[in-house]
Amino acid sequence: MSQSAVVALSFIAVVAVASTVIGSFGVRFARNTSDFLVASRTVGPTANASAISGEYLSAASFLSIAGLILKDGPDALWYPVGFTAGYLALLLFVSAPLRRSGAYTVPDFADFRLHSPVVQRVCTVFVLVIGWMYLLPQLQGAGLTVATVVPQLPAWSGVVAAGLIVIATVMFGGMRSITFVQAFQYWLKLTALTVPAIVLLVFVGSDHRPYNRPAPPQFPHETTVNIKTDVLLQVSQPVSFVADGVVDNRDVRGLVRWSPGVHEVREGSLLTFGAGTPVPVPAGTPIRDSSWLTPLSGDADNQLLSIYSLIMATFLGTMGLPHVLVRFYTNPDGRATRRTTVVVLGLLGAFYLMPTLLGALSRLYVPQLLVGGDTDAAVLLLPQAALGDGLAPTLLAGLVAAGAWAAFLSTASGLVVGVAGVLATSPSLFRKGGVRDFRVATVLAGAVPLALALVASRLDFTQTVALAFAVAASTFCPLLLLGIWWHRLTDYGAVAGLLVGGISSAGAVTLFLFGLHPGGALGQFFERPALITVPLGFATMIVVSRMTKSRVLPDVSRLMLRLHAPERLGLSQDRARKLNEND
Repeated sequence: MSQSAVVALSFIAVVAVASTVIGSFGVRFARNTSDFLVASRTVGPTANASAISGEYLSAASFLSIAGLILKDGPDALWYPVGFTAGYLALLLFVSAPLRRSGAYTVPDFADFRLHSPVVQRVCTVFVLVIGWMYLLPQLQGAGLTVATVVPQLPAWSGVVAAGLIVIATVMFGGMRSITFVQAFQYWLKLTALTVPAIVLLVFVGSDHRPYNRPAPPQFPHETTVNIKTDVLLQVSQPVSFVADGVVDNRDVRGLVRWSPGVHEVREGSLLTFGAGTPVPVPAGTPIRDSSWLTPLSGDADNQLLSIYSLIMATFLGTMGLPHVLVRFYTNPDGRATRRTTVVVLGLLGAFYLMPTLLGALSRLYVPQLLVGGDTDAAVLLLPQAALGDGLAPTLLAGLVAAGAWAAFLSTASGLVVGVAGVLATSPSLFRKGGVRDFRVATVLAGAVPLALALVASRLDFTQTVALAFAVAASTFCPLLLLGIWWHRLTDYGAVAGLLVGGISSAGAVTLFLFGLHPGGALGQFFERPALITVPLGFATMIVVSRMTKSRVLPDVSRLMLRLHAPERLGLSQDRARKLNEND
């Protein structure tokens, strides 16, 4: 095992141990169900904002944003913009009323607002779908990190290790425990990207190469790329390289010369490029550096539709993510919830500057990742690619690996808490909903995505996460906004909207993942369905609710008053005492 692998593995181990030790302090204070689910609603705005930012900045944020910048240029900036702006929607429309409802989960809120066990069960199903869909890339990201920095270890070892650490931390400490852990992990992640970014700007500034060249990026040295899945690559000028595998449907063992155009390379092929050779890029992405710098340099019409749908999914989907919503229940009151959201906006904005910068530097130093499609590994490989193999680059690479693991652990912990909380408080699954039930639910919440991560093919992390956002935006966003701000919402309308929005978005996502979608503009809606499925969910809830006016609750005015009246009036509902009595 190389020195860099030993250092990286040591950094990862330190993060895992530190997270466990910090979490053990929370275990001492977790004595009842309220502690496990919402930390007894005693988390202050600053600590909660750090914890929210820690769990929200996932594998997609830490690894894939830089990888998308490397591949797509400025067009990829819509992801961090949407991820951050989603909290603005939470601040304006949801955070404080949701806290005043006294609920622990979205199904609890549905029960509070509509008094319907059917709506509660449907919400429970979609929490599981969204939570497990979001958990899958976190665990696979842990495997990718281990396999990248320690090639001697298989990817599944990282998946299993991360899964077991998360399940153990949540099972024994609950929300109070992971609050301390996630706050620590946010600052670790920010440090793990900021330090390399500053060092690279200082020490490679003299090696600056222009980005606006009307030519493709070039391999900085002789490079061999292992193609792990079938790919379509495009070149804008003749390219020569040595291949061992299937290229353009021919079995090749030697020199290959490509003319400008699109070419196919099959899984398992090895491609060796000489220093200075133009880099083939994935079909449909900018070929030249000058076009890479230009927004909407491809098919502008299709790209605009895709961008609009992405913005809708990320902006509205944030309020439907179970691990995000459960965090707002931990604040003492609605005012603290609003303050928390404002701080979160600042912390997220500061963080997203770093992967953007590192993604741009990756275009210069690790362009070979474009060939194999492993752009998610850009920030892991960048320090040593730019600075060489000395001790300082090795330590920087280890720090980045540690930050990546912090990203997986923090987000996965929040997701497991959110899913486990819904399972533990579901009357159809657990009668009492106490600490023991929460621990059993935690094992179930973590075991299912762990098993899926071991057998499912790995997709681009940001792509997978964006699909989860689309389902969340199509289901829980209409339920929360209409449930909080429209008194005519009925249980029939809520169920219909959840099913229509959820089935249409999840169905489109499934067809896309299995490659069963059409091409062209229509295919864009299968990849990013929110532009259609979100309005469809809203319209269904409104139309069906108007058709079932008799189902409006007779005490709806009292419920709406509880959601919107200031806490000092003493009208908000808090279930902490009730749950404490169950223990």
